[in-house]
Amino acid sequence: MAFFGEKIMSIAVYPGSFDPITRGHLNIIRRSASVFDELLVCVMVNSGKNPLFSPEERVELIERTVRRYPNVKVESSRQLLVEYMKERGAKVIIKGLRAVSDFDREFQIALINRKLDEGIETLFMPSSERYTYLSSTAVKEMARYGADLETFVPMEIIGDVLRKVESEGWITK
Repeated sequence: MAFFGEKIMSIAVYPGSFDPITRGHLNIIRRSASVFDELLVCVMVNSGKNPLFSPEERVELIERTVRRYPNVKVESSRQLLVEYMKERGAKVIIKGLRAVSDFDREFQIALINRKLDEGIETLFMPSSERYTYLSSTAVKEMARYGADLETFVPMEIIGDVLRKVESEGWITK
């Protein structure tokens, strides 16, 4: 807590698989970057998912889309989230919520993270209503069928998503 003009650097972490990053993710990044001094977007490994892009590719794609935010840094980690946060001096986890079903799962994870480190807080940020239906899984499915991704994925990476889906043999036409 800051007293009498004293400023404490606030660092938040926005973790996720971001496979690929969507306009919904970008909306959460923009809003979070306006609240915290530093926002670390961390590509995490989710053992329950079959990713299209490698963690390194996802970091590069995200970096291209967040260049306009000077206080946003993109990294990847295979560590437990609370360990990653400790190493970086971060105390806040940002979680975007699209629906009540997201809250149920994320609330459970927030309680576990708090049990692992009592100094960690989770900030739930509701999705902009424009993106409540949007997920990386839906983007990959649309890309498989050749749908126009312009309203779903940042312009900087649409070509990358389409090329990757095609090179992986995921195209269904």
